[in-house]
This record gives sequence, structure tokens and C-alpha cells, in this order.
Amino acid sequence: MNLLTHLGIKTEQVTAEKVILSLQVNETHQQPYGVMHGGVSAVLIETACSIGGNANLQHAHAVGIDLSVNHLKSIATGPVTVVATADRIGRTIQVWQATLYNDQQEKLAVGRCTLAVVTH
Repeated sequence: MNLLTHLGIKTEQVTAEKVILSLQVNETHQQPYGVMHGGVSAVLIETACSIGGNANLQHAHAVGIDLSVNHLKSIATGPVTVVATADRIGRTIQVWQATLYNDQQEKLAVGRCTLAVVTH
């Protein structure tokens, strides 16, 4: 079982410049204080950016080399959506940004991910 399956992350949309993922947050995603663990936000953000980065490539793959996440608001349970968009799609480096929302479109976290393009 991979991490996405284990956490219950679902792919909603993938294009070369935009990715949308969703997750139904429940008790398994919580840290000891009863809200979603910040690592789950980071996984959602980096995963969305990496899926987008790889959607641009045919004979190479994109791997994360830097991730920055700012947590803005907590959530205990409920649906969340992450939307990642490309800032720069270069030959060797891609830069993506992502925003994590609750079901009321309130921002829960924002992040930026730098991807290295690695040839096979």
C-alpha cells in the first residue's frame, strides 16, 4: 500500500499546470491535540506539486528538493482540498505553489515546492 492509499488521498484533477487532490480528514490524520497533523498538510502539498511536475515530463521524473509550508488554520475532521499550480516549469527545475482549503474555501495552509527534473 502506498502513502496516498494509506492516507485516503484522492486525485480530482491533473493537468500540466494544475493539480487538485482531496482528503476526508478523520481521527487517523490527527495529532495528539485533536487537529490534523501538519505533516498531512505537507504530504498533500508536496504530493500535489510532484504530480503536477511529473505531468510535464515524458522521459524524466520530478523529485522534491525543497518544501515550505505555512499552517494558517486548523481542522479536526472534514473534507480538505489542495490546489497546486505551476510558477515555473523549467528544463531542470520546476517551482510550484499549493493552497490547502477546507469545505468553506478557507485557507488552512499554503506551500511552495521546488522540484528537480531527473532524467532516467
